[in-house]
Amino acid sequence: MTTEPHSFPRRHARTQRFTLGAPRSFTVAPDGSRVVFLRSGSGTDRANSLWVLDLEEGGERVAADPRALLGGATEDLSPEERARRERSREGGAGIVGYATDSAVELASFALSGRLFAAELRAGTARELPAPGPVIDPRPSPDGRHVAYVARGALRVVGAEGEDDRALAEPESENVSYGLAEFIAAEEMGRSRGFWWAPESDRLLMARVDDTPVRRWWIADPAHPEREPQRVPYPAAGTGNAEVRLFVVGLDGLRTEVAWDRARFPYLAHVHWSAAGAPLLLVQARDQRSQLILAVDPDSGATRMVHADEDRTWLDLFPGVPCWSPSGQLVRIADEGGARVLAVGDRPLTGALLHVRAVLDVSEHDVLVSASAGAEAAGEAETGQVHVYRVNELGVERVSQEPGVHAAVRAGEVTVLVSATLNRPGSRAQVLRDGKPTRTVPSYAEDPGMSPRVTLTEGGARRVPCAVLMPRDYDGDTPLPVLMDPYGGPHGQRVVASHNAHLTSQWFADQGFAVVVADGRGTPGRSPAWEKAVHHDFTLSLDDQVDALEDLAKRHPLDLSRVAIRGWSYGGWLAGLAVLRRPDVFHAGIAGAPVTDWALYDTHYTERYLGTPAEHPESYAKSSLVTADGLSSPAEPHRPLMIVHGLADDNVVVAHALRLSSALLAAGRPHEVLPLSGVTHITPQEQVAENLLLLQVDFLKRSLGITTP
Repeated sequence: MTTEPHSFPRRHARTQRFTLGAPRSFTVAPDGSRVVFLRSGSGTDRANSLWVLDLEEGGERVAADPRALLGGATEDLSPEERARRERSREGGAGIVGYATDSAVELASFALSGRLFAAELRAGTARELPAPGPVIDPRPSPDGRHVAYVARGALRVVGAEGEDDRALAEPESENVSYGLAEFIAAEEMGRSRGFWWAPESDRLLMARVDDTPVRRWWIADPAHPEREPQRVPYPAAGTGNAEVRLFVVGLDGLRTEVAWDRARFPYLAHVHWSAAGAPLLLVQARDQRSQLILAVDPDSGATRMVHADEDRTWLDLFPGVPCWSPSGQLVRIADEGGARVLAVGDRPLTGALLHVRAVLDVSEHDVLVSASAGAEAAGEAETGQVHVYRVNELGVERVSQEPGVHAAVRAGEVTVLVSATLNRPGSRAQVLRDGKPTRTVPSYAEDPGMSPRVTLTEGGARRVPCAVLMPRDYDGDTPLPVLMDPYGGPHGQRVVASHNAHLTSQWFADQGFAVVVADGRGTPGRSPAWEKAVHHDFTLSLDDQVDALEDLAKRHPLDLSRVAIRGWSYGGWLAGLAVLRRPDVFHAGIAGAPVTDWALYDTHYTERYLGTPAEHPESYAKSSLVTADGLSSPAEPHRPLMIVHGLADDNVVVAHALRLSSALLAAGRPHEVLPLSGVTHITPQEQVAENLLLLQVDFLKRSLGITTP
């Protein structure tokens, strides 16, 4: 009996977008002897193991196998760990994160709420006795201790399992030590709440008090017997968690770090290395001013190292601020209309590069991730992100082939992870002195399809676009159009990467010309491009329309049948499209849409729109619930499907319900698809598969497409 092959939607869900089995989370030993990473056993295996690649002998070995360590038992995740994974969009299992000492000889990780340590040279792992559930364990730089969080307390234990003790315990149920608060993890890129001193004798520790934050209730209507979950959610214009910082010794004695928390309440970044005093990046609530502070760990006093101000907002960047080994401040800044790397008082890059992140800082150079700046950008560079070495002598590109690249480096060894348009998945190469020495094997499945994608630009503003046609397309017949954007901050969709376009290609193969457009507000071009949406998200829709109309002059697009789909910001954009521009868009699918920005979180929403009290007009203009013409009978009423997970704690289901109520009151037909037990991501295999199939059915019905 022949087994029917699984459909693309099923394989896409089962393989978690064809990422399972690919090596990730690399760490390079400073002596260049080994590379540590995570990888699951196959393209359908969710459970990651901890691996060591011996660069001297050339072989790989498993340092920690979650199945062996748990004796085959099922993982049991605490609510706190589930929340951490939701914030990081982590859909894997087994060992999903780890930390090492400075020599990369000892690794620690949590597994099913239990604490484990692995000797990376020997390739052995053991459990350390610790009260659980354990969260975010991190070895001291000298490898003699492991600090971790359990039930809101910051604890430390000897690397051999001796002398476990609490360094700080919560004073109430609303207080935690050593964890990042919601908006730090969701919006600031800060997923941790404690940092070891380079001498391993003390730590910096965040204290979070959620008392000022409003409580929301998230229920599962499909299980009325279960109690609703009570969560603190800092909606725009409401109270944030109170975050304080302490230096704490291994004896539990603590000293508070002092800065003007009333003016700069956001603790956005912490850096502590042997090159200088601990560094903090603190922001004002409106994110138009920020300070880089150096901390005296003995007294807790701080001094200003650098101050920034911006009329719109100040962005946060991975890897900075930090000290160089010689003690110079390394930062990324928007200066002279460009996003530049600065070391000390000197910018080392200019308008030709749009710097995105600092990956490593050595005595000789800074390794950065960057795309072409506004002056250098063009169709040939569309969607590309490269790795560069930068120093006072100039800029050298490390990644060569067109694509999207990232890197991890220590000493002379770099792991370069590259995705290209003409190769499925990503390839991880180990470079020594810039020359490839070997490739880390990937067990990810081949998708079995290659996108028929053209990267181009559209409209007067040269909006980056990807155009995908059916793989069997004859090249002449005008096709109905499906716009498939994210369209907002932090979400670049037009990338020179094969797997990034797989779902769009599957939709194209159903008979659509699929267009992905990254308009103003999306990352990758220039500070002015990203900040154009200040106080007006609706510019995102203008750019979608401009790009579509321009592309129709060069591609066989049937503009009488145009649909749009999206998730999160893209879901909001899809809803906005059919409500504001029914003359252009004939159907829409709004997945987990933010329909009322006053219901979204403080750090994200206030950065772009200000507070609801100070800028009500910005919120009204960008709201779907108060959309202009919502109740006008003169406009065409376009079909709209609203999809939302009932367990979503990021964009809560109230967004979808309020939009549905407003549409119903206005007499506008629409469909609502509630997803029971689903959060902001849809890890459930059958749900993810059927969601794609239902969307295609809705689009064909709405646009009058008959299936042969």
